[in-house]
Amino acid sequence: MLKQGLQQKLAQKLSPLQIQTIKLLELPTLELEQRVKKELEENPVLDEVSESDDGDERGEGNVSLSEYGSDDQIPSYKLYANNQGKDLKPQYNIFSVKESFHQSLISQLGYSLMDPREKNIARFIIGSLDDDGYLRRDLDSLSDDISFRLGINTTERELEQILLKIQEFEPVGVGARDLQECLLLQIRANNKTPEQKLAEKILADHFGEFTKKHYQKIMSKLSIDEDQLKDAIDEIVRLNPRPGGQVDDSYNEQSQQVIPDFVLEFKDGELIMTMPRFSVPELKVNKRYADLLISSSKSGSKSGKEAVTFVKQKLDSAKWFIEAIKQRHNTLQNTMNAIIEFQHEYFIDGDETKLKPMVLKNIAEKTKLDISTISRVVNCKYIQTHFGIYPLKYFFSEGLMTENGEEVSTREIKNILAESIDQEDKKRPLTDEELVSVLVEKGYKVARRTVAKYREQLNIPIARLRKEL
Repeated sequence: MLKQGLQQKLAQKLSPLQIQTIKLLELPTLELEQRVKKELEENPVLDEVSESDDGDERGEGNVSLSEYGSDDQIPSYKLYANNQGKDLKPQYNIFSVKESFHQSLISQLGYSLMDPREKNIARFIIGSLDDDGYLRRDLDSLSDDISFRLGINTTERELEQILLKIQEFEPVGVGARDLQECLLLQIRANNKTPEQKLAEKILADHFGEFTKKHYQKIMSKLSIDEDQLKDAIDEIVRLNPRPGGQVDDSYNEQSQQVIPDFVLEFKDGELIMTMPRFSVPELKVNKRYADLLISSSKSGSKSGKEAVTFVKQKLDSAKWFIEAIKQRHNTLQNTMNAIIEFQHEYFIDGDETKLKPMVLKNIAEKTKLDISTISRVVNCKYIQTHFGIYPLKYFFSEGLMTENGEEVSTREIKNILAESIDQEDKKRPLTDEELVSVLVEKGYKVARRTVAKYREQLNIPIARLRKEL
């Protein structure tokens, strides 16, 4: 109760302007455009600035609330927001980027032939998958959760049937309950060459011997020679043991379309950042409503007072919304400039090895803003650069110390890890312990569990599964 009371007390201290700004900060450009259009529909006091408006006409729309003689001491904001770039009507630059693993599955669920009840259960199952795409929970406990949270009584048999339908989604192998099922789902989805048929038999009937590299036993039981076994294993190692996992958590092969919130160009040796506004209109206050408030305030009638209250509320709302748009623009601009300054060397040519370790706190300190504010700015925002389009989250990573005390990005460690594995002797692949030694020789102090974590994120199997005959 004490915690709840404190939260309510803190929430009450936020002004309407602060609340509005916080909400707008999280919105990417496309959603901001929709939000502005909604506000224009709901608040008659707000108007778009048309192309025909010149400086004088705009000046008439700059309404100061101090004119109204209100008892409230409201600051004299000029209610006009210049939210456009040089080109008032630029074309959309729409890019295909990768969406999250779970978003992709939910999208596919929308096209499935399941009935509403099955889709509700399927949605719950998808939400229960881990980041690798596996269902690590048993169906019995899942059934209890669905009954408690969704109010749907189901059985393990029904869950099994719905899970089988989810396992037909992309990427192949999703919804598996263990590695064996995951690999079998993938090999069964392939065209059946002799090598693939043999690979399926090995995975289905001799998985234990395969994981333990007991190759002689497999050849003896299946009456095959070493070349046949090697061809079958080649098929297996091409499969993905982590269908839901990618190099970066913010990426997946499914694409969605986004509009960049920032554009960075490299011209004449300088980095130039702009914030395209696209179809987000400029806003001003409708002068007629200001006049109505002034004239109504001079009347002592009841209807006059009601008109004053109504228009005053709408003017306040317009003032807060326009000022929040201004603050959003300034906050985004300051944050992006700080990120570019921090990662200046990287942004010149996009060389990943030049990407410095950077956390939210680094940018919060540079901008003098709260970490929560930086987090809201970074969330769901994209920047178009001369070497590609990236989510802002991409530039943030943890850091590790070298023996010389220098901090390096985790991405640099991953690149070295991938190169070392790529160059290893495939007949005797490097274990995680040996990879630690390789990194130490290169001056990077990394624990074995960290190497294992990075290796998994790179979608690289353990040494035993990388071994070739």
